[in-house]
Amino acid sequence: MIGLDTNVLVRYFMQDDARQSAQAKALVNSLSVSNRGFVSLVVVSEFVWVLSYVFQLSRNDVNEILGRLSRMPEFKLEKIVVFLRALRLCNTSSADFIDCLIFSVAKRAGCSHTATFDRKATKVAGVLRVD
Repeated sequence: MIGLDTNVLVRYFMQDDARQSAQAKALVNSLSVSNRGFVSLVVVSEFVWVLSYVFQLSRNDVNEILGRLSRMPEFKLEKIVVFLRALRLCNTSSADFIDCLIFSVAKRAGCSHTATFDRKATKVAGVLRVD
């Protein structure tokens, strides 16, 4: 297994730089179930930020790419259960993916709730607004 940095995922999925995108595609094509590419939650977080703010993709487009990423057997996502819960939560609430990931990590850690000042996020079960 090898670790993958955010820029490899960006080049692979966005195909925005001819040379690096070809290299990223070749690298991903060299991966397999027995030799996977590890994607940490930190990389996922940065990937979402790049897709959202650099490429200005819509929330739905970002979530679709994350869904594709989760279904690719050549990738091993860190804490896949937490990742999938965050993706489901994001698809069914107004909270963004990073907030949903924060909530999912906290829930997995045994937290009774997550405290926030974010009004939108407080509509998610288990999230309480700090007053």
